[in-house]
Amino acid sequence: MAIQLLKMLSQTVKELLPLIALLLFFQLVILRTSIPNIKNVFFGVILAVLGLFIFIRGLQIGLFPLGESLGIQFARKGSLTWTLIFAFLLGYATTVAEPALIAVASKSEEISNGVIREWHLRNVVALGVAFGITYGVLRIVFDISLSVSLISGYFIVALLTYFAPSYIIGLAYDCGGVTTSTITVPLVAALGIGITSSIAGRDPFIDGFGLIAFATLFSIISVLLFGILVK
Repeated sequence: MAIQLLKMLSQTVKELLPLIALLLFFQLVILRTSIPNIKNVFFGVILAVLGLFIFIRGLQIGLFPLGESLGIQFARKGSLTWTLIFAFLLGYATTVAEPALIAVASKSEEISNGVIREWHLRNVVALGVAFGITYGVLRIVFDISLSVSLISGYFIVALLTYFAPSYIIGLAYDCGGVTTSTITVPLVAALGIGITSSIAGRDPFIDGFGLIAFATLFSIISVLLFGILVK
Protein backbone atom coordinates (compact mmCIF):
# COMPACT_ATOMS: atom_id res chain seq x y z
CA MET A 1 0.00 0.00 0.00
CA ALA A 2 2.78 2.41 0.96
CA ILE A 3 4.69 1.61 -2.24
CA GLN A 4 1.56 2.26 -4.31
CA LEU A 5 1.01 5.63 -2.63
CA LEU A 6 4.63 6.61 -3.28
CA LYS A 7 4.25 5.69 -6.95
CA MET A 8 1.12 7.84 -7.19
CA LEU A 9 2.89 10.74 -5.47
CA SER A 10 5.82 10.38 -7.88
CA GLN A 11 3.40 10.42 -10.83
CA THR A 12 1.75 13.59 -9.50
CA VAL A 13 5.14 15.31 -9.28
CA LYS A 14 5.91 14.31 -12.88
CA GLU A 15 2.59 15.74 -14.05
CA LEU A 16 3.27 19.10 -12.38
CA LEU A 17 6.92 19.39 -13.42
CA PRO A 18 6.22 20.74 -16.96
CA LEU A 19 4.02 23.52 -15.54
CA ILE A 20 6.58 24.44 -12.88
CA ALA A 21 9.42 24.37 -15.43
CA LEU A 22 7.42 26.61 -17.79
CA LEU A 23 6.74 29.20 -15.08
CA LEU A 24 10.38 29.22 -13.93
CA PHE A 25 11.65 29.51 -17.51
CA PHE A 26 9.60 32.62 -18.28
CA GLN A 27 10.30 34.16 -14.88
CA LEU A 28 14.06 33.60 -14.82
CA VAL A 29 15.08 33.38 -18.50
CA ILE A 30 12.60 35.49 -20.47
CA LEU A 31 11.69 38.17 -17.90
CA ARG A 32 15.06 37.84 -16.07
CA THR A 33 13.62 38.70 -12.69
CA SER A 34 14.00 36.94 -9.38
CA ILE A 35 11.11 35.09 -7.80
CA PRO A 36 9.48 37.21 -5.07
CA ASN A 37 8.90 35.47 -1.74
CA ILE A 38 10.69 32.37 -2.98
CA LYS A 39 10.15 30.52 0.31
CA ASN A 40 6.40 31.04 0.09
CA VAL A 41 6.40 29.99 -3.55
CA PHE A 42 8.36 26.83 -2.78
CA PHE A 43 6.01 26.00 0.08
CA GLY A 44 3.03 26.64 -2.20
CA VAL A 45 4.37 24.25 -4.83
CA ILE A 46 4.72 21.52 -2.20
CA LEU A 47 1.13 22.14 -1.07
CA ALA A 48 -0.05 22.01 -4.70
CA VAL A 49 1.64 18.64 -5.25
CA LEU A 50 0.22 17.20 -2.04
CA GLY A 51 -3.22 18.69 -2.71
CA LEU A 52 -3.40 17.27 -6.23
CA PHE A 53 -2.20 13.89 -4.98
CA ILE A 54 -4.85 13.79 -2.24
CA PHE A 55 -7.54 14.99 -4.65
CA ILE A 56 -6.79 12.32 -7.28
CA ARG A 57 -6.63 9.63 -4.62
CA GLY A 58 -9.94 10.84 -3.21
CA LEU A 59 -11.57 10.60 -6.63
CA GLN A 60 -10.34 7.05 -7.11
CA ILE A 61 -11.49 5.68 -3.77
CA GLY A 62 -14.47 7.93 -3.07
CA LEU A 63 -16.37 9.98 -5.65
CA PHE A 64 -15.98 7.75 -8.72
CA PRO A 65 -17.11 4.52 -7.00
CA LEU A 66 -19.95 6.34 -5.23
CA GLY A 67 -21.33 7.93 -8.40
CA GLU A 68 -21.04 4.72 -10.40
CA SER A 69 -22.66 2.66 -7.64
CA LEU A 70 -25.62 5.04 -7.39
CA GLY A 71 -26.08 4.98 -11.17
CA ILE A 72 -26.10 1.18 -11.25
CA GLN A 73 -28.55 0.91 -8.35
CA PHE A 74 -31.00 3.41 -9.82
CA ALA A 75 -30.89 1.68 -13.23
CA ARG A 76 -31.45 -1.77 -11.70
CA LYS A 77 -34.40 -0.65 -9.60
CA GLY A 78 -36.07 0.58 -12.78
CA SER A 79 -37.49 3.75 -11.24
CA LEU A 80 -37.04 6.39 -13.92
CA THR A 81 -38.77 9.05 -11.82
CA TRP A 82 -36.38 8.67 -8.89
CA THR A 83 -33.42 8.44 -11.25
CA LEU A 84 -34.36 11.77 -12.83
CA ILE A 85 -35.00 13.38 -9.45
CA PHE A 86 -31.59 12.21 -8.24
CA ALA A 87 -29.90 13.45 -11.45
CA PHE A 88 -31.55 16.87 -11.09
CA LEU A 89 -30.64 17.28 -7.43
CA LEU A 90 -27.11 15.97 -8.01
CA GLY A 91 -26.55 18.52 -10.77
CA TYR A 92 -27.84 21.37 -8.63
CA ALA A 93 -25.99 20.43 -5.43
CA THR A 94 -22.61 19.78 -7.06
CA THR A 95 -22.74 23.01 -9.07
CA VAL A 96 -23.68 25.25 -6.14
CA ALA A 97 -20.63 23.89 -4.30
CA GLU A 98 -18.28 24.17 -7.30
CA PRO A 99 -15.23 26.29 -6.26
CA ALA A 100 -14.57 27.56 -9.80
CA LEU A 101 -18.15 28.80 -10.16
CA ILE A 102 -18.00 30.51 -6.76
CA ALA A 103 -14.86 32.37 -7.89
CA VAL A 104 -16.42 33.50 -11.19
CA ALA A 105 -19.71 34.51 -9.57
CA SER A 106 -17.90 36.47 -6.87
CA LYS A 107 -15.84 38.36 -9.46
CA SER A 108 -18.91 39.06 -11.58
CA GLU A 109 -20.67 40.67 -8.59
CA GLU A 110 -17.57 42.70 -7.79
CA ILE A 111 -17.04 43.97 -11.35
CA SER A 112 -20.73 44.66 -12.00
CA ASN A 113 -20.99 46.65 -8.74
CA GLY A 114 -23.64 44.30 -7.43
CA VAL A 115 -25.86 44.30 -10.53
CA ILE A 116 -25.22 40.57 -10.92
CA ARG A 117 -25.56 38.95 -7.50
CA GLU A 118 -23.21 36.06 -6.75
CA TRP A 119 -25.90 33.86 -5.21
CA HIS A 120 -28.37 34.55 -8.03
CA LEU A 121 -25.82 33.64 -10.68
CA ARG A 122 -24.79 30.45 -8.89
CA ASN A 123 -28.42 29.36 -8.63
CA VAL A 124 -29.13 30.10 -12.28
CA VAL A 125 -26.10 28.10 -13.38
CA ALA A 126 -26.93 25.26 -10.96
CA LEU A 127 -30.47 25.01 -12.34
CA GLY A 128 -29.07 24.88 -15.86
CA VAL A 129 -26.72 22.05 -14.94
CA ALA A 130 -29.53 20.22 -13.13
CA PHE A 131 -31.76 20.32 -16.22
CA GLY A 132 -28.80 19.39 -18.43
CA ILE A 133 -27.92 16.28 -16.45
CA THR A 134 -31.61 15.30 -16.25
CA TYR A 135 -31.88 15.53 -20.03
CA GLY A 136 -28.62 13.60 -20.39
CA VAL A 137 -30.06 10.74 -18.32
CA LEU A 138 -33.24 10.78 -20.43
CA ARG A 139 -31.08 10.62 -23.56
CA ILE A 140 -29.33 7.51 -22.25
CA VAL A 141 -32.55 5.78 -21.22
CA PHE A 142 -34.43 6.48 -24.47
CA ASP A 143 -31.35 6.24 -26.72
CA ILE A 144 -31.67 9.77 -28.14
CA SER A 145 -28.95 10.77 -30.60
CA LEU A 146 -26.11 12.63 -28.90
CA SER A 147 -25.13 14.55 -32.05
CA VAL A 148 -28.70 15.71 -32.74
CA SER A 149 -29.13 16.79 -29.12
CA LEU A 150 -25.90 18.80 -29.07
CA ILE A 151 -26.42 20.42 -32.48
CA SER A 152 -29.98 21.42 -31.51
CA GLY A 153 -28.76 22.70 -28.15
CA TYR A 154 -26.02 24.88 -29.58
CA PHE A 155 -28.43 26.21 -32.20
CA ILE A 156 -30.55 27.43 -29.27
CA VAL A 157 -27.39 28.88 -27.66
CA ALA A 158 -26.58 30.78 -30.88
CA LEU A 159 -30.13 32.11 -31.05
CA LEU A 160 -30.11 33.24 -27.42
CA THR A 161 -26.68 34.83 -27.88
CA TYR A 162 -28.15 37.07 -30.56
CA PHE A 163 -30.91 38.32 -28.24
CA ALA A 164 -28.99 38.38 -24.95
CA PRO A 165 -27.48 41.66 -23.61
CA SER A 166 -23.80 41.98 -24.42
CA TYR A 167 -22.67 42.10 -20.78
CA ILE A 168 -23.99 38.59 -20.07
CA ILE A 169 -22.71 36.71 -23.14
CA GLY A 170 -19.09 36.24 -22.13
CA LEU A 171 -20.09 35.43 -18.56
CA ALA A 172 -22.58 32.80 -19.78
CA TYR A 173 -19.95 30.96 -21.82
CA ASP A 174 -17.45 31.13 -18.96
CA CYS A 175 -20.02 29.74 -16.54
CA GLY A 176 -20.56 26.85 -18.92
CA GLY A 177 -16.89 26.00 -18.58
CA VAL A 178 -16.41 26.39 -14.85
CA THR A 179 -19.48 24.31 -13.95
CA THR A 180 -17.75 21.13 -15.09
CA SER A 181 -14.90 21.12 -12.62
CA THR A 182 -13.56 19.29 -9.58
CA ILE A 183 -16.83 18.36 -7.84
CA THR A 184 -19.27 17.99 -10.73
CA VAL A 185 -17.23 15.96 -13.21
CA PRO A 186 -16.32 12.90 -11.07
CA LEU A 187 -19.87 12.27 -9.85
CA VAL A 188 -21.63 13.06 -13.13
CA ALA A 189 -19.27 11.01 -15.31
CA ALA A 190 -19.49 8.07 -12.91
CA LEU A 191 -23.29 8.37 -12.83
CA GLY A 192 -23.53 8.14 -16.62
CA ILE A 193 -21.22 5.11 -16.76
CA GLY A 194 -23.14 3.44 -13.93
CA ILE A 195 -26.52 3.90 -15.63
CA THR A 196 -25.36 2.63 -19.03
CA SER A 197 -23.66 -0.37 -17.42
CA SER A 198 -27.04 -1.60 -16.19
CA ILE A 199 -29.14 -0.96 -19.31
CA ALA A 200 -29.17 -3.69 -21.97
CA GLY A 201 -27.89 -2.57 -25.36
CA ARG A 202 -25.97 0.44 -24.01
CA ASP A 203 -22.21 0.76 -24.32
CA PRO A 204 -20.73 2.56 -21.28
CA PHE A 205 -17.94 3.96 -23.46
CA ILE A 206 -20.25 5.29 -26.19
CA ASP A 207 -23.37 6.15 -24.18
CA GLY A 208 -21.93 6.69 -20.70
CA PHE A 209 -20.14 9.90 -21.60
CA GLY A 210 -21.96 13.04 -22.67
CA LEU A 211 -23.65 14.08 -19.45
CA ILE A 212 -20.94 16.68 -18.81
CA ALA A 213 -21.54 18.17 -22.27
CA PHE A 214 -25.20 18.75 -21.41
CA ALA A 215 -24.25 20.26 -18.06
CA THR A 216 -22.13 22.81 -19.93
CA LEU A 217 -24.70 23.40 -22.66
CA PHE A 218 -27.71 23.91 -20.41
CA SER A 219 -25.82 26.17 -18.01
CA ILE A 220 -24.95 28.50 -20.91
CA ILE A 221 -28.60 28.51 -21.95
CA SER A 222 -29.79 29.25 -18.40
CA VAL A 223 -27.46 32.24 -17.97
CA LEU A 224 -28.35 33.67 -21.39
CA LEU A 225 -32.07 33.31 -20.58
CA PHE A 226 -31.41 34.97 -17.23
CA GLY A 227 -29.78 37.91 -18.99
CA ILE A 228 -32.64 38.23 -21.48
CA LEU A 229 -35.31 38.10 -18.75
CA VAL A 230 -33.47 40.67 -16.62
CA LYS A 231 -33.11 42.94 -19.65
